[in-house]
Amino acid sequence: MSSSALWRDPDFLKLWAGQTVSQVGSVVTRTALPLLALLVLHAGPTQMAGLTVARSVGVLLVALVAGAWVDRLRRRPLLVATDLVRALLLFAVPAAFLAGYLRVELLYVVAFVVAALGTLFTSAYHAYVPGLVGAKRVLEANSRIATSEAIAEVGGPGFAGALVQVVGAPFAILVDAVSFVASAASLAIIRAPEARRPSRDGRRPIVHEIREGAARVRRSPLVFPVAASSVTEHFFGSFYAALYALFLLDDLHLSPLLIGLVISAGGVGSLAGSLLAGRLARRIGLGPSMIACAATSSLIGVLTPLAAGPVLVATVMVFIPQLFGDALSTMQWIGQDTVVQTATPDRVLGRVSATIEFLSHGVAPLGAIVAAFVAETLGVRAAIAVGWAGGATAVLWLFFSPLRGLRVTPSGTEGPAAVSPMEATVEG
Repeated sequence: MSSSALWRDPDFLKLWAGQTVSQVGSVVTRTALPLLALLVLHAGPTQMAGLTVARSVGVLLVALVAGAWVDRLRRRPLLVATDLVRALLLFAVPAAFLAGYLRVELLYVVAFVVAALGTLFTSAYHAYVPGLVGAKRVLEANSRIATSEAIAEVGGPGFAGALVQVVGAPFAILVDAVSFVASAASLAIIRAPEARRPSRDGRRPIVHEIREGAARVRRSPLVFPVAASSVTEHFFGSFYAALYALFLLDDLHLSPLLIGLVISAGGVGSLAGSLLAGRLARRIGLGPSMIACAATSSLIGVLTPLAAGPVLVATVMVFIPQLFGDALSTMQWIGQDTVVQTATPDRVLGRVSATIEFLSHGVAPLGAIVAAFVAETLGVRAAIAVGWAGGATAVLWLFFSPLRGLRVTPSGTEGPAAVSPMEATVEG
């Protein structure tokens, strides 16, 4: 079916509307929660680091188990439940503030549980979409949701800052709580019935089911290169996450205003990429489009470690990779998500998605540690260069794989997110 038919699908529109609202709310909390810790609780560096650790641990502890739960249970009720619980947690923050009981320890708990439930939601969501829209429309559905995410990234931080300024950080978080309620409501009114989960003859231990998901990733000629590329990108991408702002400020001498403009360009690029991803994939093929976007993004990205000279020149050199690199990366990620969702049997899709999520986020802290070591030893610019060079190798996983010849969305006979004929042949 065409992408225009997707826009006439009332159930997809409900899903899309709810996720658009939720994405904006989540950006508000991502901005307001650290400001709450700083402005209201006067948190120090150690306490601020504790918030980051709490979020990371929440993702890592839950990721693999979340995938197994998603494959055992119906996805839509799980999505609704995780939204409602996150809403209640966020409502507790302004309530505690009004009652005089707000402490940084509560923020740790909120950050941990919201991150954990967010991981569960993401696994269930990726597994739910193919069954809702059909395998042939997954690419377009992913593109539309990515558009919402990009819009939230462009306007969300400014909106959050204004809210904090006007109503205060504790009450700005209410926006995210309400957005989760809106998301839950949009999911609850979807009319399309969800297929029952396959029955099991004697439920196996959850560890065995987790291993099955990991084995599926390892054996799949289409999913494995996507997972390996994602892990590589997250490891070396953490070099940028840890050092990019420091590089712009200390090495290139950009002002805070210019830094904000450069970073905002990434959101604009992501928005453009989300709108163009489906068109490029249809023109040159799904696999080739992913490879072309990854390779071109890497070529443009070399401007960042090379940036130097007067402030205006340096700003342009980092602005271009943010704008065009993020556009290309978004197109690549949309294609990769689509491959995973449509090349994986529905019965194991939650575990496959969770395995990739776990591995990708698990290597990020290690990358940040290595980045700090390289920066202390060789300098921040050298560390950024290592991050660029290492990240550029991620495209090799895609190029030297069957994805290079993948022209259309994988599909088969095992359900809405079925294995492709290529995988069926290789995996036997």
